[in-house]
Amino acid sequence: MVRLARVFAVFAVLCGLSFSPAAAADDSLVVFAAASMKNALDDVDAAYSAKTGVKVVASYAASSTLAKQIEQGAPADIFLSADTDWMDYATAKKNIDPPTRVNLLGNSIVLIAPKDSLIDDVAIAGGFDLAKLAGDGKIATGDVKAVPVGKYAKAALEKLGAWQAAEPKFAMAESVRAALALVARNEAVLGIVYSTDAKVEAGVKIVGTFPSDSHPPIIYPVAATATAKPATADYLAFLRTSAAKTIFEKYGFKFLVSPTT
Repeated sequence: MVRLARVFAVFAVLCGLSFSPAAAADDSLVVFAAASMKNALDDVDAAYSAKTGVKVVASYAASSTLAKQIEQGAPADIFLSADTDWMDYATAKKNIDPPTRVNLLGNSIVLIAPKDSLIDDVAIAGGFDLAKLAGDGKIATGDVKAVPVGKYAKAALEKLGAWQAAEPKFAMAESVRAALALVARNEAVLGIVYSTDAKVEAGVKIVGTFPSDSHPPIIYPVAATATAKPATADYLAFLRTSAAKTIFEKYGFKFLVSPTT
């Protein structure tokens, strides 16, 4: 039997067949997506796979991390960033196919607290004293120097005049989901995350919403990478369909393109 198996293996190679994991991966698409996309994009990918039979493998992390991984040669077909800066970065590094780029989704940032917190109904406006509200506790968000949610949070707090006093209280996380977890575990008394993240975590509650004019527009661009498989075009087209729109909106994202059927 062993000899027969070896003969079959040689025959398969001669015929151009392959049973390696790399070959199997050729039948799938790899999406590098911002951590905040996980729940919604998992559902979208499941719908796409059910419709086409194409497997979609998603890798979630901070957009900054993903852009750097793509730059270093990580095999990805699609990049879905939580801000335009990191998509611009990947484009400048020639890791993105520019004509495929689309501003797909929008979001908002909110102030959250553990679900059993006494903090509630915070009016977020000019003069808002976040430092006083946090007391001796920590405030969680993404790294304000790199992670999109942290960059949005800092911009908003600077405009509202609350950043300087609150900065020492911040616990910088590697991604928005990591910041969300800190609040859910009561390791931070407050957090700034996307509204879509807050809605999928039972351990937190939204206590305030940042005015949309307090920070740059929150935009999620998507594009094919420079090394994307041909099937990527069909997947990108699916992201713009009414079916995808329904899923994204269920999770609280704003759909920024005119949906196709």
